[in-house]
Amino acid sequence: MILLPAIDLFGGQAVRLYQGDYNQMTVYDPDPLHTVRQFERAGATHLHLVDLEGAKTGRTTNLPVIQRIAAQTNLLIEVGGGIRTMDTVRRYLEAGASRVILGTAAVTDPAFTAQAVAQYGEKIAVGADLKDGKVAIKGWLETSQDSWETFFDRMQALGVRTVICTDISRDGAMRGANLALYRTLASRYSMDIIASGGVSSLEDIRALKEAGAAGAIIGKAYYTGAIDLAQAIALGEGGEP
Repeated sequence: MILLPAIDLFGGQAVRLYQGDYNQMTVYDPDPLHTVRQFERAGATHLHLVDLEGAKTGRTTNLPVIQRIAAQTNLLIEVGGGIRTMDTVRRYLEAGASRVILGTAAVTDPAFTAQAVAQYGEKIAVGADLKDGKVAIKGWLETSQDSWETFFDRMQALGVRTVICTDISRDGAMRGANLALYRTLASRYSMDIIASGGVSSLEDIRALKEAGAAGAIIGKAYYTGAIDLAQAIALGEGGEP
């Protein structure tokens, strides 16, 4: 199982939100590259980046920061946040991202999603942010009418290979991952399911691996010291921490 330490970007800084609330923002590092270097030293191979401003506006506000990180690291980078056009997909991939994540657009624009998957294949992932059984959009500010079942069925039919699934109620709350949800998704779909939200202990990582998750994103638990990233990576790779 792959561990993906996360950096949320706002104003060029590494920040964290509590349950997607832009009014509950904590700045962890004015220069995200410093944090990336810490991830590398811990043995990380992947990096999960989210442009929080892009999630709200659809603009590539933090593209220069993402380009700088990609140029100065060997990590495989996935980027999400406001990716709603083919031009934006292209710009992120050309900036050095290995994979881009479609969130709002995957819900509201199936034609664009299908085009992106057809053109870029495995370089396209989809983000499914769940709130009360529905898929949230626009930086979690709105909730669509799509149930998670409807959405996941549609994405698999389009040929999507990877879905990053966040249980919003667990995000930043340090309450543990929603294991029942990820177990269901991993057994029902052939897509790789990456768990996000509430991963707060090594036991969570062990349980997610047993549940069949292809990966797990570590956010707040890293920044607060609740999880030692090197130990988490060792556990995900099959050894004991």
